[in-house]
Amino acid sequence: MSDEQAVKPATQIAKEVDARRVVILTVGVVATVAFVGIRLVVALGGHEPLPMDVWWHELMLTTLTDVGILIAWIPAIVGGIVGMIVTGIVIVAAFVWRKRPWDAAHVAIAMIIVVAIGAPMSYIVARTRPEESLAEDTATSFPSGHTAVAVTVALTLAFIFRRWYVWVLGAGWVVLMMWSRTYLQAHWLSDVLAGLFEGIAVACLVWCAIEAVRDRRALRAKARSADPAGASSAPPAPAS
Repeated sequence: MSDEQAVKPATQIAKEVDARRVVILTVGVVATVAFVGIRLVVALGGHEPLPMDVWWHELMLTTLTDVGILIAWIPAIVGGIVGMIVTGIVIVAAFVWRKRPWDAAHVAIAMIIVVAIGAPMSYIVARTRPEESLAEDTATSFPSGHTAVAVTVALTLAFIFRRWYVWVLGAGWVVLMMWSRTYLQAHWLSDVLAGLFEGIAVACLVWCAIEAVRDRRALRAKARSADPAGASSAPPAPAS
């Protein structure tokens, strides 16, 4: 939602919960359950690669080319720690410059939360990456932070702008990131799927929370505007 819509009409606020918000909240909850489900499956498997991980990993190995590796490094670098920080600052600064503080806060909060969830978990789980990794060598494979951040940013911007081409570009970037992380053998397939669900859950739930806060502020603003000022409501002083 744009800042031009920050103060909603009273009729819109008074309506039942918007169907779009219900759908997004439901998707967020389902994604959360899916993320937890993958985490449990990986834990039950002793953090070893799952059968689908082995299959996908072998497929990536058989399709390795120099050109493919070069292409795969583009999202790997952009989605790395430095790239992620720069991207976040640029997006937030752009919204602030456009006088859209709500959208700036939306992006910043979503990115901070997704990193706060994924980064500690990757060290706690300490799942070993594929031995042939071309990009990483630390045991922080689960979940894929690159994928989680990419999904969070893409989905958050899609919610903000509500344009079909933002959805298409965002989906393309997410697919490219997921492929890149497995093509470079930095992650198992289940790692990037976990990152996908983590990003979806964070983006959806943060959007719902932000919208709820904006509605509450709009209702308070409406109540204040409807309440007459104390001075004007006081009876006139009697003539002397």
